[in-house]
Amino acid sequence: MDPVEMFSQIRWRPQIGDPSLMGWLTVAAYGATAALCLRAAIRQTVAADTGEARRLRRMWLGVAGLMLFLCVNKQIDLQSLVTDVGRALAARGGWYDQRRTVQRWFVFAAAAAGALTLAWMAWRIRFILRERIVLLLGLCSLLTFIVIRAASFHHVDVFLRSRMFGLRVNWILELGSIVLIAFGAVQSICRPRAG
Repeated sequence: MDPVEMFSQIRWRPQIGDPSLMGWLTVAAYGATAALCLRAAIRQTVAADTGEARRLRRMWLGVAGLMLFLCVNKQIDLQSLVTDVGRALAARGGWYDQRRTVQRWFVFAAAAAGALTLAWMAWRIRFILRERIVLLLGLCSLLTFIVIRAASFHHVDVFLRSRMFGLRVNWILELGSIVLIAFGAVQSICRPRAG
């Protein structure tokens, strides 16, 4: 299969991916959380120029950038592009029939990467861990949710579309993680400045 034929199999197109009320609510939640994280970074910028203040500023700027990226991605749906490219590469590589095994290992790897990321982040911010545990849990749960959802397992998709308390599970997981991150930013904004 030549590259032109492979790329012709990609169904993703740049367009609004989720024009529903909950889709736009999630976009707004990402945007508001990005703004809160930026505000937390600015708060550290006006703090004394200590090593802790610089680390906090970099951390909050990184989280703000991630939230802004996810805000835009929520509607342009880049994970669908990644899934389509993976499907085309699997067909081109001749292992499309074994894709379920690859997906299973991908989910295990995503879970392991999420756990390792949690441990790494905990170590990196150990000097403020007790004060930032809500942020850390929100980030790890959100990133793990995104990676597993991108794996596009049929039974995972069925679970994410199921309902709990009248709400879809994917709304609860994604918005719940965003709320944890936003709460962590608000805690930082309201906390006395470092240094």
